[in-house]
Amino acid sequence: MEKKLAKKYWKENLKYLLILLSIWFTVSFGFGILLIEELNQFKIGGFKLGFWFAQQGSIYVFVILIFIYIFLMNKLDKKYNLK
Repeated sequence: MEKKLAKKYWKENLKYLLILLSIWFTVSFGFGILLIEELNQFKIGGFKLGFWFAQQGSIYVFVILIFIYIFLMNKLDKKYNLK
């Protein structure tokens, strides 16, 4: 892969990482800590929603984001002829 294409590939990869990590940060820190009082007004599975996000929701979101990252990277690899 030539240097120019490698830079473009890495730039897109970093863009995906920043977006996905921002989503995870928002869910884990924002929903699990900052917005807990507002979210606790709702229940999911018998638990307050803020508690659920702090304990399990952020883990589920993280796992889903891993699969999204895999999908995006496979697409990016095909775009740059790496697979």
